[in-house]
Amino acid sequence: MTTSQQQNSRYHESEPFRVLLISAPWALFHRPSIQIAGLRSYLQGQGGYAVENRHLYLHVARKIGIELYSRIARSGWAGDALFAPLLFPEKRTEAARLFYAELKRDGKGPVPEFDNLVSDIETCCRDWLAGIDLASFSVAGFSVCFSQLLASLYLASRIKDAAEIATIFGGSSCAGAVGLSLIEQFEQIDYLVDGEGERPLFELCNYLNGKQTAIPEQVKTRYRDQTDAEITGIKPLNALPIPDFKPYLNEIKDLFGNLPFMPILPVEFSRGCMWNRCTFCNLNLQWHGYRHKSSERMISEIQELSTAHESLNFAFTDNMLPTGELDQFFQEIAAAGHDYHFFGEIRAKTTPEQLARYRSGGLNSVQVGIEALSSSLLARMRKGTSVIDNIAMLKYCCAADILLQGNIITEFPATTPDEIAETLANLDFVLPFTPLDTATFFLGYGSPIHCRPADYSISAITPHPKNRMLFPKALQSGHLIADYRGDKLIQRKRWQPVHEKIQVWRDFHRKRGNSSSPALSYREGERFLVIQQELPGEKPLLHRMRGLSKKIYLFCDRPKTIKEIRSSFTNLGRDAIESFVRQLSEKKLMFRDKERVLSLAVSEVRSQKTEDRKR
Repeated sequence: MTTSQQQNSRYHESEPFRVLLISAPWALFHRPSIQIAGLRSYLQGQGGYAVENRHLYLHVARKIGIELYSRIARSGWAGDALFAPLLFPEKRTEAARLFYAELKRDGKGPVPEFDNLVSDIETCCRDWLAGIDLASFSVAGFSVCFSQLLASLYLASRIKDAAEIATIFGGSSCAGAVGLSLIEQFEQIDYLVDGEGERPLFELCNYLNGKQTAIPEQVKTRYRDQTDAEITGIKPLNALPIPDFKPYLNEIKDLFGNLPFMPILPVEFSRGCMWNRCTFCNLNLQWHGYRHKSSERMISEIQELSTAHESLNFAFTDNMLPTGELDQFFQEIAAAGHDYHFFGEIRAKTTPEQLARYRSGGLNSVQVGIEALSSSLLARMRKGTSVIDNIAMLKYCCAADILLQGNIITEFPATTPDEIAETLANLDFVLPFTPLDTATFFLGYGSPIHCRPADYSISAITPHPKNRMLFPKALQSGHLIADYRGDKLIQRKRWQPVHEKIQVWRDFHRKRGNSSSPALSYREGERFLVIQQELPGEKPLLHRMRGLSKKIYLFCDRPKTIKEIRSSFTNLGRDAIESFVRQLSEKKLMFRDKERVLSLAVSEVRSQKTEDRKR
């Protein structure tokens, strides 16, 4: 009898078959895990399995303090560094060095003592496991997303030491060859789900419970030879049950008592990415095809979750929200009259009319894939957008009172001096709008660049230096993030002026504080227009436009071609229009991208209306 068959026989005899699902640090404190909440609902609904969800990250947050926990969770690598010595004692010194470097970089104050934190976390994990009757469970499943791998590996090893129980890993950090390397390298993992987890986990439980004879094809395990079976996704998504967040909220209540707290509930409108062409992206490895729920289903889900958990805050986990469903969704949400707040990821080609509808339904924060302010860089990234699309989106969100969160990817391989110069020049035009963050390029497993490195001047792929600080040499390969040999040092130097200019941008808005008016706004008279422009270290400037100048400026409130301007203002020749656009571009009141032109000022009246709405 094989080891797998022995396990299958043991679990078949064990009654009842119970499932423990775990979300480890460093998940965000104020959000429940949609992964284990969805799996719980699916397993209970499909097979009537008894499922218990546990959120260890809440216990760690209580142990070290919510503020410190959240700081470490936002840093990413610092959280991994705290678990590395618990798995690999010989890596303690290097892990400590990484921890201190990561937290010093965030500028959030003093860095706590590493060894004390490691000791606190070890004690917390030990006490947490002691409070669980592990022998009563048949399997323990881990949802492994960003910065949860080392914590999950440590917990799985402790569980294996304490009880005869099968461990299952799955999630975005376990896709493809990365998942295969995990199952080969770490004996504390018995099974690993590659791709979407609901159906494979349900079928694996059936197998271990003696209800079916074969391990699902999507499950990797050392108990059989691996297969290259086609991995499919759930269709339709409307068939999925609503995630069960009650265990998380019960733990919050038990651990934090009367903490004044309204959770941000994660919800899922779609899976995959409608675009799915960006050369640097590896966020869709676990998804197979773009699918979405209907707006009617999403509305009922929001209403049910809000009523059940008395929360008004929601975050869409989608890599891209389904444009075709959003208009109806937000219109009906707005008509219902509830004060919901939503976060979601949308495309840079969203129109002002769409943003206004979304905002009226509660979308007050968005992630937009800006990534670059250079036309040729955007083309090599295969973003499908232009610089003027990105700048227009920054303006539209400012006008709609929607907080835009976005990045400029720095140190992108093979960036040219001309692309840096273009980026620096275009940063002058986005000064009035919410600053973007910088995100240093990393080589993600499975991304198009990872698959075709030579196209991006990458000569070799190597383990990431931070993984070298966390893992023993034999375990440093096969992770979701890799390093590479190429022009890294050149790019680091080349991009430095961009980092400096973005810091100036941030400082400008920090000094403005919570000003109710945009840094570049206009007020409209009957025959004239007054634009107020704020610049760093200067008194606000006033610009007046009269007659045709006013009309052309307002006509270009969204990108227009020179041809469109000429067609609408037939009494003006191309030279006159070119001169007008050039003068206003020099003053940073308009932006020109080849033949397209955009006026940058935001209506102060529209801004005041949004301010009144907030009050």
